[in-house]
Amino acid sequence: MPEPAARPELLVLRALKLGDLLVAVPALKALRRAFPGHRIRYAAQEWLRPILPLTGAVDDLLPLHGLDVPIPLEPGQLDIAVNLHGSGPESCSRLEVLQPSRLIGHAGPGWDGPPWKDGVHERERWAGLLSWHGIPADPLDYRLDPPAAWSTAPEAVVIHVGAAYGSRLWPAARFAAVARELDAAGSPILFTGSGGERRRALAVADAAGLAPERVVAGELRLEEFAAVIARARLVISADTGAAHLASAYARPSVVLFGPAPVSEWGPPPGPHIALTDETRRRGDTFAVDPDPALLAVTVEDVLAAVEKLDAF
Repeated sequence: MPEPAARPELLVLRALKLGDLLVAVPALKALRRAFPGHRIRYAAQEWLRPILPLTGAVDDLLPLHGLDVPIPLEPGQLDIAVNLHGSGPESCSRLEVLQPSRLIGHAGPGWDGPPWKDGVHERERWAGLLSWHGIPADPLDYRLDPPAAWSTAPEAVVIHVGAAYGSRLWPAARFAAVARELDAAGSPILFTGSGGERRRALAVADAAGLAPERVVAGELRLEEFAAVIARARLVISADTGAAHLASAYARPSVVLFGPAPVSEWGPPPGPHIALTDETRRRGDTFAVDPDPALLAVTVEDVLAAVEKLDAF
């Protein structure tokens, strides 16, 4: 492979979070197959860097925290720019000013492509976009390579108690009740989350009667977190990056959905069960309180799903 400076550059814009990256993996793999000689960079938040090598498709990360600032590249530097962020004027204009030789995205002013459609699953949306542009992509080509890090708790039942927004926070008391039942059945429980979610995870563990040593929220680097999920016996989580990692490693999972439709963000076929009540969904992602669709999921629903998965 030529040195990076001698290779044509392809930039993928998707300046979002972990789950957004993981549902874009089929599109990233398709780009890698179609442009094996290009240097592929992924424009997103810096903390996602450890996951990119696991896609087998991306050469480097271009740090970019949202679209409030210009993409730090010189006009004319890119051969290809791919908009996997959206189809609105903000993301399109950030790429247009870079003057790439080719733009790949949805239809819009100055953009050739398929029309944006609501209600499409995210994996299918981005795979379909590339297929329209003559780049074959399989929405089920979503698996990640094994992480290099070792799992600190192989075969654990991972209960991920956090979420980015209050709309996705299943009540702590219900997480505790599930943990208590599974622990009584002899399952090794591990509570995960971010540093900001550690207090919540400790409270859940305490309510479940479990030792604080079971809580690793805020203690794992992202690659270590991926390793824990990759070797988990079972993952219980809201619709977050933890759930998408469980899908990427085909680990049995119970995923609790609130504001996001399962039809657009749900897990792929496999040992995964999505729980929600679509008839109650309010759909406000940024709400501070849990979505009614999420609150409709009971402890008994989760335990029944665990039994159905037969992960033990």
